[in-house]
Amino acid sequence: MTDMVGGQSDDVHQVPPPLPPAPMENYTFPEHRLKRKMDDPEKTPLLLVACGSFSPITYLHLRMFEMAADYVKFSTDFELIGGYLSPVSDAYRKAGLASAEHRVAMCQLAVDQTSNWLMVDTWEPMQKAYQPTAVVLDHFDHEINVVREGIDAGDGTRKPVRVALLAGADLIHTMSTPGVWSEKDLDHILGKYGSFIVERSGTDIDEALATLQPWKDNIYVIQQLIQNDVSSTKIRLFLRREMSVRYLIPVPVIHYIEQHHLYEDDSTTTAAPSPADKGKERSQPGKSG
Repeated sequence: MTDMVGGQSDDVHQVPPPLPPAPMENYTFPEHRLKRKMDDPEKTPLLLVACGSFSPITYLHLRMFEMAADYVKFSTDFELIGGYLSPVSDAYRKAGLASAEHRVAMCQLAVDQTSNWLMVDTWEPMQKAYQPTAVVLDHFDHEINVVREGIDAGDGTRKPVRVALLAGADLIHTMSTPGVWSEKDLDHILGKYGSFIVERSGTDIDEALATLQPWKDNIYVIQQLIQNDVSSTKIRLFLRREMSVRYLIPVPVIHYIEQHHLYEDDSTTTAAPSPADKGKERSQPGKSG
């Protein structure tokens, strides 16, 4: 998919007119950049989904998809047919979490201006209740393999698409920590779908994988050849200190943050769960899960 990258430049010198937050009703599954027909019917079609806060989205979030695309192209028998960002809903109640409408708008600006194959799905952020990662992956599987009956293999048949989670190594570390994720969710995510994990400095991925042996064949580790440890947390800190974040996040996203006065203080901060909470079952916002 790297040959598909190279859309519009995001180096915008003039501030565009203010953009409203993204509307959060009338859901439609985005498929305008989804591949319609496979190039090689012998391969297994693959769809990558990244779940997260994206508050705000950074170049590393986008770069992870490009690293995964290279890995898929050169090291697997998969054929990548699309990639989606799925921002969490406001019910996640994480520190520094801007409203879902703002986060969706920033993600949309980022993919519109810097990619021609990534899309933003609004099903998860539109939900009033927190949706565990396993449920989000089920949503994509339903939309792709049930509603759309997979993909045209190019040989007169249709093939089911493999949906997989794309994440950083910090996520796989939480999966290996006892008591953080339920065994049921781990088996559903890693057993049924699988995960592509991008290495990150400071995370011992071999140690984490050692405790996830039952699903080792469904975990694909992507080496980060150019180290990048930018994070949304650091971006928010820079913004609160009125420091430049240019070349760390897309320029249209910077303009959007300025226009809507986001992250100027801690006003977006809500009750904060632990970093591992994204994958656990949760009955109430703010509870671990």
